[in-house]
Amino acid sequence: MSADREAEAALLENLHLRHAELATLFDECSSHWGFEDPVYRFYHQSFKVYAVQEQTVRIVGALESLVPDRMLNAWFRQIVAEGTGRTFRPEDNDKWTALTRPVLEAFFHARFFLEMAVRYADLREPPTPLPSGYAALLYLYDLR
Repeated sequence: MSADREAEAALLENLHLRHAELATLFDECSSHWGFEDPVYRFYHQSFKVYAVQEQTVRIVGALESLVPDRMLNAWFRQIVAEGTGRTFRPEDNDKWTALTRPVLEAFFHARFFLEMAVRYADLREPPTPLPSGYAALLYLYDLR
C-alpha cells in the first residue's frame, strides 16, 4: 500500500473513531457565540472578533491530529498563519478590514474542513465518485 493510501486509510479510521469529538467541536464553532457572534463583531468593528482565533487554533489542532505524520496543505497553513496570532491594538481600527478579514478567513477555512471531517466520518473506504467535500478534505492532507 502506498504512503498516500495508508494516510487516507488512517484519516478515515481517525474520522470514524473521533467523530463524536469532532462533532462537538463543530457544534461549538457553529453556535451563536462560536459563529454568529464573531461575524457580527467584524461588522460591528469590535475587537472581540479577535477571539475567534482561539477556535481556529483548536480546529487546526484537531485536524492535524487526524493524520499527525502529514503536514496540512501549504495554502491552508498560509491562510491560518495570516489569520492567527494577532492581538488587537487601537490603531487596527484604521485598517479594520485589512487586519480582521484574514482572521475570519482562517476561521472559515478551518471550520469548513472540520465540517467535512464530521460529514464524512462514517466512510469506511474512499467513495466513488468523490464528493467535492471529501476531495477537499483529501487536499487538506495533500492526498489528492
